[in-house]
Amino acid sequence: MKSNTHPQYAPVIFNDLASGEKVLIRTTATSKKTAEWEDGNTYPIIDVEISAASHPFYTGKQRIMDSAGRVERFNARFKGFGKK
Repeated sequence: MKSNTHPQYAPVIFNDLASGEKVLIRTTATSKKTAEWEDGNTYPIIDVEISAASHPFYTGKQRIMDSAGRVERFNARFKGFGKK
């Protein structure tokens, strides 16, 4: 195998900006920003807008669409369509 062809695989902190949760995982992504982790070591930190900690699907706080209201509006808009 060729050497130096694969990216560096190292631990990185992912910071969820929406919930404030931080997760230390190994990845090939990197950042110039660093932060100290609970173990006392300093790791690169990557800020993400949304993760499983704050995504509505995973937290159970998703919006339910009013499908009955949408159907009624559609029927009201097109109730005379196609009649002569």
